[in-house]
Amino acid sequence: MTLSIQHVELRGISKRFPGVVANDDIKFDVRAGEIHALLGENGAGKSTLMKILYGLYQADAGEILFNGQPVKIKSPTDALRQGVGMIHQHFQLVPVFTVAENIALGLPSSRGAILELDVVSRRIKELSERYGLVVDPSALVWQLAVGQQQRVEILKALYRQAALLILDEPTAVLTPQEVDELFVTLRRLKEAGHALIFISHKLHEVMAISDRVTVLRDGRVVGGVNTKDTSTKELARLMVGRDVVTKWDKAALQAHESVLKINRLSARNDKGLPAVKSLSLDVCAGEIVGIAGVSGNGQRELAETIAGLRRAEGGVVTVCGKDLTNCSPAGIIDAGVAFIPEERMTMGVIRDFTVQENAILEMHACPPLARGVFLDFGNIVKHTKQLVREYDVKTPTLDTPVKSLSGGNIQKLIMARELTRQPKLLIAAQPTRGVDIGATEYIHKRLIEQRAQGTAILLISEDLDEVLALADRVATIWA
Repeated sequence: MTLSIQHVELRGISKRFPGVVANDDIKFDVRAGEIHALLGENGAGKSTLMKILYGLYQADAGEILFNGQPVKIKSPTDALRQGVGMIHQHFQLVPVFTVAENIALGLPSSRGAILELDVVSRRIKELSERYGLVVDPSALVWQLAVGQQQRVEILKALYRQAALLILDEPTAVLTPQEVDELFVTLRRLKEAGHALIFISHKLHEVMAISDRVTVLRDGRVVGGVNTKDTSTKELARLMVGRDVVTKWDKAALQAHESVLKINRLSARNDKGLPAVKSLSLDVCAGEIVGIAGVSGNGQRELAETIAGLRRAEGGVVTVCGKDLTNCSPAGIIDAGVAFIPEERMTMGVIRDFTVQENAILEMHACPPLARGVFLDFGNIVKHTKQLVREYDVKTPTLDTPVKSLSGGNIQKLIMARELTRQPKLLIAAQPTRGVDIGATEYIHKRLIEQRAQGTAILLISEDLDEVLALADRVATIWA
């Protein structure tokens, strides 16, 4: 494949949405044979800028140049014709189709209405071997692990001869092993002369994979450096505008009474296979107990079983001496249990509801948010304004659909809703997954404060640094 893109420039790019300046006079460029990281907090304007380059949005001002020549990119089809491919954070695949069918989708066939899947499969194998993207062309997408599905997305772009690849938060859903495998592929692509834009807010990954870094804050470029000439501390300061706390001083543990007691708990996963196997654990008031382990070893099932969202097949769960085994979620909430779920967009919020509507979930029928069977909208507005202010949730209005907020702000809203009930037990499952360093610092601070108030906290995280920084005791979990 001949790569035609040698240099891509974005000059003076600006983009506004109602109440928000997403991009403000941004200058950015990338060259063939390099990995240029675009770094910034959630909501800094990274994805908006790249969606303009890919044709999903149109800039209000500015221009795009390929090899020094201005181009107009009005759609993703235009972008692909120019050699630009984008790997979205949420994959654009048809689960019931095979790998080959997904890659062939939308492409012309020399056989008319009949897909040339044999030709496509041979080409997939060639690309797989060249770039280390091992995947079976005949496999159904829904049967593939997340890391393998991402490989399919990259292969789809390469099959369409993309010379520039935009990777939007590509590691957000990957295990550490899958991240390592992805980085091997990215280095091969770089060596083959591809230009790569790596969108992230994870500092150690940016330092490990990129050649250059451009940092955005509040829609503006605040710094551009060669990776070898910088450090994680300097990049964090550029992102947030100040030094970021990563180590926390905690008061001595004063744990006495056990709030959560789990005795020989067993539960199955969504495929009906054993996931939690005779697990026993206890968490005391004013204590953070961390659960560490590689993804897929029963963490999700454990959290959901305690929260009443998954049925226990054996064992007992008690909170403050009350047996809550297989109790309804409503009963568990009434018992003083709060839950920050792993999947915030499917279990933590209702994405099409407003910030205000999501802020009152679980409490909407209780005074002062309701008078009998009627909602008290005055108190609901007052309550939501207080949560947004106290938890620093950045939102244009209280009526903004929650799906429009950045991941960090959605997580803050969930935390605000759960903690305002002053729970006795907090289950925090992957509380900082997919959020930037500033939001991570804020969430950690709130967990430490909640510990000081006597809340028992079960922290489930795949980030070992997070567990070691916050937990008083650590338990490991494996299948």
